[in-house]
Amino acid sequence: MLLEHLPALEGKRIVLASASPRRRELLSQMGLKFEVVVSSFEETLPKDQYSAADYARMTATHKALDVARLLAEQQQLAAAPGSSVPPVLVIGADTVVEHGDHILEKPADAEEAARVLRMLSGRRHHVHTGVALVMPAAEGETDPRVHSFAVTTNVEFDELSAEAIQAYIASGEPFDKAGSYGIQGLAGSFVRGIEGCFFNVVGFPLHRFGVELAQLIQGGQLRL
Repeated sequence: MLLEHLPALEGKRIVLASASPRRRELLSQMGLKFEVVVSSFEETLPKDQYSAADYARMTATHKALDVARLLAEQQQLAAAPGSSVPPVLVIGADTVVEHGDHILEKPADAEEAARVLRMLSGRRHHVHTGVALVMPAAEGETDPRVHSFAVTTNVEFDELSAEAIQAYIASGEPFDKAGSYGIQGLAGSFVRGIEGCFFNVVGFPLHRFGVELAQLIQGGQLRL
């Protein structure tokens, strides 16, 4: 588990490559100290070339690498080299909803949100969160080291009336969330049941992240 390694992480520069307030809250709950640098990577990977879980994992990887490169460039351009400490870890994450052959991200507008919610109504779908952990290059190498994984949770919705869908869209909640809903908000009442990690549906798989990070520390891949 990660808890026993928190003292070793104290004072180390850790960066979250995500604008998601939910991920910030979840990582803070774990006791991790970090800063946020938002990635400029556009989520435009070809969906037909990946499984949904791999799509999320690869998007998370691109986000984390984008921020790692940005920070490396900033350090090189600094007036006093070494004045900014390079991060020991950059964390990227991406969450998508899969239903049938569809990979569902954030809706573009109310019409798309309504279409997605009708699609999920009364059915089971899968929520995949990909996580990428980018660490400095090993000695003698130039490319940063990347460790990535994906976690899947199965979610089942109750039947949603047209009125419920419209009321939910009117709340404004669907528009910044993969699959057009947030399980931690008003849409929690839509959920008949889940199989797997609840926090994964919120946007970050806390348990698996803690396990993976602890293994990297214990194995010496993450040097502190």
